[in-house]
Amino acid sequence: MRYVHTMVRIKNLEESLQFYCTKLGLIETSRYDSEKGRFTNVFLSAPKDTTSVKQNRAPELELTYNWDPEDYVGGRNFGHLAYRVDDIYQTCQDLIDKGVTINRPPRDGYMAFIKSPDGISIELLQEGEKQPIQEPWQSMPNIGNW
Repeated sequence: MRYVHTMVRIKNLEESLQFYCTKLGLIETSRYDSEKGRFTNVFLSAPKDTTSVKQNRAPELELTYNWDPEDYVGGRNFGHLAYRVDDIYQTCQDLIDKGVTINRPPRDGYMAFIKSPDGISIELLQEGEKQPIQEPWQSMPNIGNW
């Protein structure tokens, strides 16, 4: 397992970039705009992590700017922790065997979500290419939220 990123939701993209980049000194490493999802993701890294980010896309801070206004209460602005795993299906099965609920199963062979005992969402991402889609994962429903 390898640490990937932490995601936080932000209300003002320009103000947040001013803080994280200009004041704190982080560097923008990539940006993704989703017309369909109506959000922008901006990934930042610490200056000494840029080589690792270029090689592994980690460790990064993911800023998520939702285009539609939303008031973030109760920690809603904190999104999730993310880790890459060698085998998404085996990792999820091992977690199930240990009594962990898979809130968002890896139906796509790439991504799953679980929660910590304190309700912190944890994203699990397949290292490298997506796994071939397979059962029982493809048919598993979401449980709760993440």
